[in-house]
Amino acid sequence: MTPKTAVWLWAVPSLLATFVIGAPTTGTQYVLQAGRDGSHSVSQRKLHGRFLHITDLHLDEWYKVHASTKQNIACHRGDGPAGTYGAETSDCDSPLALVNATLDWITANLKDSIDFVVWTGDSARHDSDEEIPRHNKEVLALNQRVADAFVTTFSDNKGLVVPVVPTFGNNDIYPHNLLEPGPNEILSTYNDIWDTFIPEDQRHSFRYGGWFYVEVIPDKLAVFSLNTLYFFDRNAGVDDCAHPTEPGYKQFEWLRVQLQILRERGMKAILIGHVPPARTSSKQLWDETCWQKYTLWLQQYRDVVISSLYGHMNIDHFLLQDTNEINLNFIGAEQDQRVNTRESVDEELSIESTKGYLMELREDWATLPDPVQDHDVDESGKKKKHKKGKGKKSKIGGPWAERYQLTLVGPSIVPNYFPTLRVFEYNITGLEDAPTWVDKIRASDTKSPSLAEDLELPKLELRSEPDVEIEKKKKKKKGKGKQGRDPKPPQLNIPEPPPKGSLPGPGYFPQPLTLKGFTQYYANLTYINNDITKDDTEEAGWLELLGWDPGRHKDKKPKHEKPKPRDFSFEVEYNTFDDKIYKLKDLTVKSLLRLAHRIGQTSDADSKELAEDYELERDDDGYIDEDDGVDVNDEVEDVESTDEEEDYSDDELEIEKKKKKKGKGKKKKHHKGGKHKKRKNTKIWLHFLKHAFISTRSIDELKDL
Repeated sequence: MTPKTAVWLWAVPSLLATFVIGAPTTGTQYVLQAGRDGSHSVSQRKLHGRFLHITDLHLDEWYKVHASTKQNIACHRGDGPAGTYGAETSDCDSPLALVNATLDWITANLKDSIDFVVWTGDSARHDSDEEIPRHNKEVLALNQRVADAFVTTFSDNKGLVVPVVPTFGNNDIYPHNLLEPGPNEILSTYNDIWDTFIPEDQRHSFRYGGWFYVEVIPDKLAVFSLNTLYFFDRNAGVDDCAHPTEPGYKQFEWLRVQLQILRERGMKAILIGHVPPARTSSKQLWDETCWQKYTLWLQQYRDVVISSLYGHMNIDHFLLQDTNEINLNFIGAEQDQRVNTRESVDEELSIESTKGYLMELREDWATLPDPVQDHDVDESGKKKKHKKGKGKKSKIGGPWAERYQLTLVGPSIVPNYFPTLRVFEYNITGLEDAPTWVDKIRASDTKSPSLAEDLELPKLELRSEPDVEIEKKKKKKKGKGKQGRDPKPPQLNIPEPPPKGSLPGPGYFPQPLTLKGFTQYYANLTYINNDITKDDTEEAGWLELLGWDPGRHKDKKPKHEKPKPRDFSFEVEYNTFDDKIYKLKDLTVKSLLRLAHRIGQTSDADSKELAEDYELERDDDGYIDEDDGVDVNDEVEDVESTDEEEDYSDDELEIEKKKKKKGKGKKKKHHKGGKHKKRKNTKIWLHFLKHAFISTRSIDELKDL
């Protein structure tokens, strides 16, 4: 797939005053004015089987081109390498120019070929500059402007042409991370800001707790926007998901009822949120009771829920929840009896903490059962006959790996690495002529959602800082609970499982609405900004960063006194359809379980030894071994034949096994006892890291991991 390119006109600097709240009108920023070509009318729209995931814009109206990227300056002043479209690989937030150009590119290249948009939060900047602290009015007004820009981008002259489903980010509220139980004025204000996106019949649940859903394909598919701030372990305003007084508990009860209704209607669901349920052997992002309930709910509704999409972490990766770790006793225990050994994931992921997190994921994946060797049950659900003894119980939960659940974490627009978008493709077999969201909206008497006028934002009554500290201290006191609350949770309402004899859901078995794969687009800002001269020494020491990251260009000066950026465009970084290393047939749980298992098998390798043994370069076709010039991709099939076994019939499989047995001796002799196997393992780990950091790091840098 070749991306379209386009030339973008710079916005008029004088329009900046209509957007910025308190920021200087320097002429280096651009007014948020997306979708200049979005006024044409659309007749009956067809499903395309594609949707867009965009996350973590972190728009900063104070960003200054050629400013310093150092800590507590954050691209707001001074002299430094901050580029026109952002300071890639630094912790600076996004300039208006980047968000404008991104939405313009979407208008020109994606708008007319997608069915819906999921937007997983964090539109406001971080509180990274003590001289320019964030305040509530700024955060809310900025979110209003971004919401308006999304409406314009995805509208024609009659209103929205595709549904946009937003969700809260932890930086979309003030103070960040802190959201008390609803109803409250923050939820009421966002109910107005997202008026265009929230269906009328969902307004009540949103005002109550910040959760809602949209039938993005009427009577077929709904996208659920979860308020993950009520699951987030850093939200000092709430406790857990076990007590009926807690908003997390109420959200799960709402989700249970709604998913049951969807099951009865024969519909499917995609869940989205901001903070993902990241959980390793030592760290986690959600309160444990929330993770436990979430995993239990998805297990019981595995016939309904297709997948889950999140943002927040800025890196490209995925998670697998293991239902064997569900502990009903933990959910039902009194607060002082719960023992959880996991710590919170660092609030802002530095390079060093990201490294540790990814390595822990790999260590956890090293313990996964091999899904290819798990052949005791065939894909018709029948037990296979064994020559001797009885068949073993499936370690992965049957032929479709129903023991596990998949969470896809998307990379961000904010250029901590490179700005990134994802376009998913899903199976629409039999749905080609199904009515679309816009068809239903415009055929009904309901007014089509359209761009709202600016809102008069209320001054919210938030708790003072001392109250926030008191709340944090309360949360640390185990077993005491909130005043007047019974410390023992009520009996758990376990959702109904799938009906007996029903087929597995689209998340497990390919069928209509199954996610087929995605194409990941990125904007190479080093090239586009056109400010930095290549320096071979620039890569040294990047793994030593523990806190604020000033970026790989931190000590460089722009080569032009005035910015001379190149035309802005996104290009394909990779797609899951033809990636020769990932080899993903689709985005079902079993496909990603296979990939995780393969990555996990590299965890016991000596990274330094393998780095010396495996000198790689990337060319157009794959990774090349510099020692002998062999294209490693050509030999992956022989090394990893078991990954493909399920594509063959039984007879074909036996033929393939015999062929491979004949060639084993030569392979072993040529590669001296499995040396090639080590190279293969290193390759997939480096490939995973390369995409985690959005192609901003060289192979030499990645080897340090």
